[in-house]
Amino acid sequence: MNAFLLQAATMPVTAPVAAAAPATAIGQPNTVAMAFFFLFIAVTLGITYWAARRTQTTEHFYAAGRSISAAQNGFALAGDYMSAASFLGIAGLVSTTGFDGLIYSTGWLVGWPVVLFLVAEPLRNLGKYTFADVVATRLRSTPVRMAAAYGTLSTVIFYLIAQMVGAGSLIKLMFGLSYESAVMIVGAAMIAYVLFGGMLATTWVQIVKAALLLGGAFALAMLVLAKFNMNPLALFAAASAKYGDAVLAPGKLVSNPFDTISLGMALMFGTAGLPHILMRFYTVPDARAARTSVFYATGLIGFFYLLTFVLGFGAMVLVGPDAIKAVDKGGNMAAPLLAEYLGGTPFLGFIAAVAFATILAVVAGLTLSGAAALSHDLWTSVVRDGKARPGEELKVARGATLVLGLIAVVLGIVFKGQNVAFMVSLAFAIAASANFPALVLSIFWRRCTTQGAVASMVIGTTATLVLIWLSPVVQVDILKHAGAWFSLKNPAIITIPGSFLVGIVVSLLTTDDAAAQGYDASVRDMIDGANAH
Repeated sequence: MNAFLLQAATMPVTAPVAAAAPATAIGQPNTVAMAFFFLFIAVTLGITYWAARRTQTTEHFYAAGRSISAAQNGFALAGDYMSAASFLGIAGLVSTTGFDGLIYSTGWLVGWPVVLFLVAEPLRNLGKYTFADVVATRLRSTPVRMAAAYGTLSTVIFYLIAQMVGAGSLIKLMFGLSYESAVMIVGAAMIAYVLFGGMLATTWVQIVKAALLLGGAFALAMLVLAKFNMNPLALFAAASAKYGDAVLAPGKLVSNPFDTISLGMALMFGTAGLPHILMRFYTVPDARAARTSVFYATGLIGFFYLLTFVLGFGAMVLVGPDAIKAVDKGGNMAAPLLAEYLGGTPFLGFIAAVAFATILAVVAGLTLSGAAALSHDLWTSVVRDGKARPGEELKVARGATLVLGLIAVVLGIVFKGQNVAFMVSLAFAIAASANFPALVLSIFWRRCTTQGAVASMVIGTTATLVLIWLSPVVQVDILKHAGAWFSLKNPAIITIPGSFLVGIVVSLLTTDDAAAQGYDASVRDMIDGANAH
């Protein structure tokens, strides 16, 4: 590798790579950014109006009437998954730490085969609207739904924090507003999309966002490579020459091997437990479409993550870590700063507006999944025992949307300055510990009991939240204490096996004949569903 880099370093580039980045316009009102911002708002509000006229039933609100095609759902999945953490956070981490930042790219990508081979088809065949529907298919509904809502809402809220932090920084960038005002504006827009348009509006906002993000990231990456004769090796060689070989080697961001493994486990298995991703499999007409949509999504997401390699190292070489951290200490503005360096203020405005579209689409999907947990899993299925009056669940879902939006705004302000990719990794740890083990055990293990699934979800969620609170992320970074009770930054290496173990042990210690019979029936339903399509 060093030989390749040495050879690449001797190749001429079309512009000097050591030039200092120009004075940034970030924080000042940006006319181009505002124009793109209002254009995107206008288009998406038009989509919302169109969708609102078709969103009259609970099925349309949660699952878009199951009318989304495999290709459309693949783009929407990609749009839902490629969040602010992907575009802003990964580029920021790579630009400030080098090679280690790429663990997020690879970790998030390799989670998709788990989704494809383990959960996509069973979810579509067994589910109705939410993750809890699947787990409750053969288990006692009330305790399962209460435990599932606990894990789902914890995951959604942590994920929302990261998106709101990125959104606050971006709107501040585009309009020159205060961070707090920016977060409130994004919260209001997100609430409007979900409140009136439901899943149909959210799906099409995500499709538009995926196309914009892929196009913007590709254009930015091509401009970076144009500085290096379209040779990525020359880019990496320039980074090594400027900042030392350490930027191309692991250990700068994640030096503890247990932290590395823990982070990788969270990113890989968390994907299969994300409630807003799992909900997307209910929008397609059948299981075959669910599988096909995962193929589309994996290809689009893999292509995008390849671009983050170039964006991160391009920002490191052309802008510089110090300039990036001076604008945002979490490094989240690396991609917009790179766009400004390469294309001036107009291109900065375009990329900032694309990043905003990215955030808005993701927070809409997150809020919808959280609202579903509150209205469908708790209110209708637990409080009303499945006997809600017509239209009542839809009203509760919209009220829950408003509550979740307000919570997201408050927490986005509290966690100001954190790197959004890192914050999302904590949401993945909760999803991987709270949702994924119970999902796997309930679908594939006949011996799994209601008590075992509930214990797995409750202990997995609680243990993850407690260890995150005791970790350096909160104790040192947020509360400014000298040290932390728990040394790992991500607890997944403990909480994922622990959640599986609790579910297995409690299931073995309890009996649930109805669950075993339900398993046999669900297997027959899956076989019948597969044969029908």
